[in-house]
Amino acid sequence: MGRLVGVFGTGGFGREVMALVRLQLAKHDEGDELVFVMPTIGSDTTNLPVMAEAEFLGSDRPRAFTIAITDGSVRKRLHALAINSNADPLEVRSSSAEVLGDVSIGAGAILCGHSSITTNTRVGLGFQLNISSYLAHDCLIGDFVTFGPNVVCAGNIVVEDGAYIGAGALIRQGQPGAPVTIGAGAVIGMGAVVTKNVAPGAVVVGNPAHELKKG
Repeated sequence: MGRLVGVFGTGGFGREVMALVRLQLAKHDEGDELVFVMPTIGSDTTNLPVMAEAEFLGSDRPRAFTIAITDGSVRKRLHALAINSNADPLEVRSSSAEVLGDVSIGAGAILCGHSSITTNTRVGLGFQLNISSYLAHDCLIGDFVTFGPNVVCAGNIVVEDGAYIGAGALIRQGQPGAPVTIGAGAVIGMGAVVTKNVAPGAVVVGNPAHELKKG
């Protein structure tokens, strides 16, 4: 019997990732069992089994997992639970995803179709690089960072832990020794054009991107 392979998340992105995992596992055909993992048992639209979170985490079978949830804080929590249960993080990589030289990627990444990471770039745990997104040279990406579809992240950028970069956003290139920095937990809105540093926890939108003030 092969591994029990769980995909946390049954929304639209979860179903997309499930399809990628299915293709990835089919290349090896080692008898792995593929399931969605939910907080409680439910149903889905793909005719694949759904397993309760507690059952998956408590299983004594060899297990691997991926987390197809865009919220970085949720991914961080689930990643820790799964690791503590002795499950192995699975890297999910589309056949059309491109990773060039001198790139390190932390455990549990999801690299969707036609995405690209170029050179001299370091990526932390649980990274999500959605469809047709581009991560250029000399970047440092923290843990549980999310890039939506069609993001352009130019060279010499630092993106700190838990930041969310919305679909179609553009982050301009920094300089060696003076990178553009996206702070921890910051949110970059869809289509925003980021031309300067973004503070931790800030929400920025527009072209050029500006911070949304609370209240």
